[in-house]
Amino acid sequence: MGPFVVDSNFFIQAHRATYPLDVAVSFRGKVKQLALDGKIISIDKVKNEIYQNDDELKKWCVVNLPDIFFKDTSQVIPEYTQIVNWAVSRRSHFQQKALDEFLDADEADAWLISYSFANHNTIITQEILQPEKKNKIKIPDACIPFGIHYMNTIEMFRQLGEQF
Repeated sequence: MGPFVVDSNFFIQAHRATYPLDVAVSFRGKVKQLALDGKIISIDKVKNEIYQNDDELKKWCVVNLPDIFFKDTSQVIPEYTQIVNWAVSRRSHFQQKALDEFLDADEADAWLISYSFANHNTIITQEILQPEKKNKIKIPDACIPFGIHYMNTIEMFRQLGEQF
C-alpha cells in the first residue's frame, strides 16, 4: 500500500473546526512530518481547492508541505474515465446537480478517486458512506464499486500508530 491520499476536507475541516492552526500545533506538526516522510500525499485538484482562498490554511500549506506533496492527475485519465462512466451510469439515482458537481473537471473528488484507483492508495476523507443520498455523490459511495479503500483522519492516525 502506498501513501494515504488526503481529501481537501482533511485540511479544511481541521483548519475550520477540529484542529485550528492557532490551537492544534501538534496536529499540524504531525501532518507536516507525515508529508515530509511521504506517508500522506494529495493531488493537484485538492491543492487548487485549498489555494483558492488566500487564508492561513493556504499559507501554512505553502510553507510546510513539500513541493512534491500535490501529485499531478493528468496521468490518471483512463481511471478518471471509468469513474465518470460509473457516475453517469447512476444518473437514475443521482440528481443532475450532484452529477454536474461530481463531473466538474475542477472539482477534486472524482480525480482523488481516480488517482487512488490508479495507484492503489487509501483515501483519507471526512465524508461517510451515504448510498441513499441523491443530491451529492460522496467519495465513499464512488469508492465501493472500484474496491478503493477509504477512512477518516483518526482511523489513519491509528493505522499509522501515530499520536500527538
